[in-house]
Formats: sequence, structure tokens, C-alpha cells
Amino acid sequence: MKILALLNRDGGSLKTTDLGQLTTLMQDEFRMHGHELTVDDCSGDEIVAAIGKAAEREDIDVLLVGGGDGTVSAAATALANGRIALGILPAGTMNLFARTLQIPLPLDQAVAALASGVITPVDIASVNGTPFVHQYAVGLHARMVRMRKKISYASRLGKMMATTRAVFMALRRFPVVELELEIDGVMQRIASPAIAISNNLYGDGHIPYADDPRGGELGIYICIDRDLRSVLKVAVDIMLGTWRQNPSLKVTSAHEVRIFYRGRHHRNRAVRDGELVDIEPEMTVTLTPKGLNVLAPSDATYLR
Repeated sequence: MKILALLNRDGGSLKTTDLGQLTTLMQDEFRMHGHELTVDDCSGDEIVAAIGKAAEREDIDVLLVGGGDGTVSAAATALANGRIALGILPAGTMNLFARTLQIPLPLDQAVAALASGVITPVDIASVNGTPFVHQYAVGLHARMVRMRKKISYASRLGKMMATTRAVFMALRRFPVVELELEIDGVMQRIASPAIAISNNLYGDGHIPYADDPRGGELGIYICIDRDLRSVLKVAVDIMLGTWRQNPSLKVTSAHEVRIFYRGRHHRNRAVRDGELVDIEPEMTVTLTPKGLNVLAPSDATYLR
């Protein structure tokens, strides 16, 4: 295979990684498995444009991106429903889609797993035609991200601490969002502090990411209580992977969700793969089974 690796040198753990040493490791490992690998790095401000240019190339089989969930989401958006496969070198804070694909998180182990990996199709979701690999959410999550952007941090640990602080800031006055949801053709009106839709259902016993990237369905999570203790318990249970036992969280699955929003505030009121986006008056969330080619570890359980 011909592989282009784009490393976001401002992304997560790559900030403190010797990129020269990492490049040598990657080239040696991929060459050993008979692949042709080119490695480039760029700043966080340049990575989206570089991904866009790479996605138009006809001479590569895999675009391997190194960075956090934002970098991965940008690459998935560019490559969805196309020929080039997405490879992920997990260098972010949470690395949620990398976890779903069962890519090891230590960089040296990830390089080895990808070099001996295989290309396979997995599911990808979209909202109004814009792809996402992890989650689209409105309500508390968006408020938390807005709060976190007001906090300065310079490291992965700093980002984790800023996220924890932002959660408590958001809970001081959490929003209640009024929506109409049409789930697989069935309409319902809801008023909830937090609504999220995921690309395949989250797994049990761990932070929120899907265990099966080819499950073929959206996960829908609606917090049905509004008191502070219940909302906080929902947030904790989602992070611990014990959400199935929480009576304040309504969970279902679907192939398509239509969202109708009549509120006054639109700017930065939703989150797509961790990034703030505007909420639209009408949104359609769909899942495309096997709509994204990825480079996966050959021993990933979903390949069996």
C-alpha cells in the first residue's frame, strides 16, 4: 500500500514527541510490511487544509493522520464515501474513534498494529450531510465545551483538568433544550438538559465510545430528568460506562433522526465530534453503513 501520514505537531501528545524519531519508527515498521510510507507534519492551523489536499490524491491508498479527535473527524469528513482509507495514529486526549477501531493507544504499539493492519469499511454518521465519527450533541455538552474554551491549558493533562472544571461550571446553570425529534418516523416533543446521538451505540464499562464500528445504527441518549443530582449522575454514568442502569437516561437506537429546533439561540449550541457548531432549525442525522474505509488492526474483533 501507498500511505501518506500527516502529523498534527500541535495535537495532543505529538507536542512533546520527538517527531524525527517517530517518523523513523513509522518508516521502518511500514517498510518491513512492504508498504511505501511518506510522513509530513504541519501545524494545527494547517492540518485541515492538508487533509483536504491529500483526500484529492489518486496515488495513495491510506491517509494516516496523527492527532486528536478533531483531526480524526476532519479526515473522516474528507474521506467519507471515498476510495482512500483513514488510518489513525492516536495522539489526542480521548482518542474515541481510535478506541472504537481497537487501535492501541501507545504510539509505538499503534504504529505496529497499523503497519500490519488491513483496510476495511466501517459505519459513519452525518448531520445535514456533514459526517461525524463519534457524536452529535446539544444541551449540556455544548455548554461544557463553551466553558472549556474560556480556560487556558497547554497539555493533555491540562485539557483533562480544564474539561473537569468546565463540567462543574456548566452544571451551575445547565440548559434545558426544547426539541421535536422524529426517530425512525415517530415524532416526539422533548425538553431535556442533554441530548446526544452517536455513531453506533456506546459500549459498556468504559468511557463513551462504540464497541462495534459496524453495528449499523445510531445511538440516541436523552436525559429525562432536570434536577442537578440526576443530571450529574447521568454525566458520571456515561463516563463510567454504566449508563444502561441509569433511570434518568432514555436510550434507544435508530437509522435516522430528524431534529426540529425552534429556540432563539443558534450559534455554538451543538457539538459535532467535540467541536462547537451552530444548531440549525431542522437537522437530519443518518448513518451510512460501511461508508468509511479505515486501516484497522488485523486482530480487531469486529473483523471476525
